[in-house]
Amino acid sequence: MKKIFFAIFVVVFAVFLGFSTRSVFSDELDDITKQINDLTTALNQSKTATAPLETQLNSIKARVSQIEIEIATKKKDIEQGYKNLEKQQKILNLAVRAYYIKSYYNSPILILLSSGEATKITQVLAYQKAAADQDKQIITSIALTINGLEQRKKDLESEQEKLAQVKLSLDKVVGEAKSYQSKLSSQIAELTAKQQQIINQRLASLNIPRSAGTSARGCTDDRGVDPGFSPRLAFFTYGAPHRNGLNQYGAKGRADAGQNVEQILQAYYPNMSLKRDYDQNAQVNVDGFGSYSIEDYTKHIFEVPESWPMETLKAQAVAARTYALNSMQRNGHICTTEACQVFHQEEKGGRWNEAVAATAGWVLMDGGGPGFTQYASTHGGYILNLGKFDGDGGNPGSFADLNSRAYDGPSHGNSPWFYCDWGSRSQYSGTAWLRTSEAADIVNVILLARKDSGTGDHLYQTDKPHPYGGEIWNEDRVKQELRNRGITPYSNVSDVSVSIDFSSGKTSSVNVSGDGGSNSFSGDEFKSWFNLRAPANIQIVGPLYNIEKK
Repeated sequence: MKKIFFAIFVVVFAVFLGFSTRSVFSDELDDITKQINDLTTALNQSKTATAPLETQLNSIKARVSQIEIEIATKKKDIEQGYKNLEKQQKILNLAVRAYYIKSYYNSPILILLSSGEATKITQVLAYQKAAADQDKQIITSIALTINGLEQRKKDLESEQEKLAQVKLSLDKVVGEAKSYQSKLSSQIAELTAKQQQIINQRLASLNIPRSAGTSARGCTDDRGVDPGFSPRLAFFTYGAPHRNGLNQYGAKGRADAGQNVEQILQAYYPNMSLKRDYDQNAQVNVDGFGSYSIEDYTKHIFEVPESWPMETLKAQAVAARTYALNSMQRNGHICTTEACQVFHQEEKGGRWNEAVAATAGWVLMDGGGPGFTQYASTHGGYILNLGKFDGDGGNPGSFADLNSRAYDGPSHGNSPWFYCDWGSRSQYSGTAWLRTSEAADIVNVILLARKDSGTGDHLYQTDKPHPYGGEIWNEDRVKQELRNRGITPYSNVSDVSVSIDFSSGKTSSVNVSGDGGSNSFSGDEFKSWFNLRAPANIQIVGPLYNIEKK
C-alpha cells in the first residue's frame, strides 16, 4: 500500500507540472556537436582555414572542459541529494503510514460516533485535518525531491553520454587539425636560401620596369596569341613589384578622376606630413655626377611621361625630391638607375620642370626627417605596404570588379603592366603559355618537395643546366619518385583555379584537378616552386595572380 500511494503521488506530481526538463548543458552540447560537424566540413573543404580552425577548436575545448567541471559539480550535488534523501525516506515512510491511518481511523463518521460534544467534535476534526495536511505536505515535498533528483539524474546521464561523444568527435577533429598543421609544417617544403637566390636572379633577368617612364618591354598580354598548342595555361600577374608607396599609373588615374596633388600624396603616404618650405639648397650627391641642390637634382628625374596630368607630375616630383633627401640621410649618396630613381645628365624640361617649380620645397616628412617615399609604376590595384585597395569604393569582389575600379587598371590609369604574363618562349610565338603537362610537372614538383624536402635540389627548371652542377630530375623522374613514395603523379591537369583574398590583394590558394586527383596549395608555395621550375624565363612576379586557360 505504501508503494502504491507513493507512486500515485509521483505520477500526479509529474502530470501536474506537465514539463520535461532539458538541461542547458544538453543544449550547449548539441550546439558544440553542430560546431564540430561544421568544423569538420570546413577542415575538409578549406585547406587554407587552419588558423581560424585552431582558434575555434581551442574555444570549443575550453568550453567542453568547463562543462566537464560543471557536470562533475552537478553529479556531486545529485549524490548529496540522494544521501540527504535517505533520512527523508524514513520520514516519508512514517508520513505515508500516518496519513493512511489517520485517513481511515479519523474519518468524520468515526469521530461523531465516539464524541458527544459538538465543540469537541469540531476541534478534533480541525486537528485531524491539520495533521493530515501536514502529512500531505511532507509526502508531496519528498515526492517532489525524489522526482527532481530522478529527472536531474536522467539529464545528467544524457549529458555525460553526449559529452563523451563530443569529446570523441573533438579529439578526432583536433587530431586531424593538428595532423594537418604538422603536415603543413613538415611537408610544405621551404626553399633553401640558394634556391631563393636563384629565383631572385630569374626575376631580375625579366628586367621588370619599376618606372612608368621606361621604354623597357616588361610583360605582355598573351591571351590573344596562339602558341600553336591547346589546351594551354598561363599565369597572369597583377602589377609589377614592389607595390609600395606611390603608384605612378594609379596617380595618373587619380588625377584623371579629378584628385589634386595633395589628395594623391595623402592616398599613398597617409602617415607622412607635407612640409612646404624645406631647404631648397640641400645638397644631393649623385653617383657619377657630383653634387646638386635638391631642386636642380629633381629636374633631372625621368620617372613618368611629361604628357601626364600636371597633378600626377607634381605628386611624382614631391615623392622623388623626398626620396633623394631620405637617401642622403641613409646612404650619403644616391644612384641613377631604377634601383634608386632614374636620373639623366640633362634636365627633363617642359611640363616636368613646371611641376618641380610648382612644388619647390615640398617634402614629405616622417617624424623629424624626409620620409622613405618608395614608389613604382604599377601596383595592380593594391598598395601592399598599406594593405588596401587602390581604387574607388570599397574592396572589389571579383577580378572584373578589380579591373574596372583600380586606379592603375584599364578603366583609369591603364597601365600596360596592370595584368599580364611575364616571360616568353620564342618557339611558342614569344608567349608564356604552358602545356597542361608542364603545369602538371610543376604540381608534381610541389608534391614531391612536400613529401621529401631532401629532393628539392633536383627540382630546378629542366631546360637549363643545374645552377651549381647537380642533377636535375625531368618530368618522368619526378613522377617515378612520387610513385616510389606512394603518391599518384599528374600527367595532365584538367582544371586549375585560384582563390583570392580581395581585401589584401593576394592569391591565397591554387586549386588543381586532374588525373592525379585534386590538390590545393597556398598562393606563396605555388608561386615559389613555379618560379623555380617553370621553363625559359616564365615567372609569376607578385602576390596577386590569376590563371588563364584556352
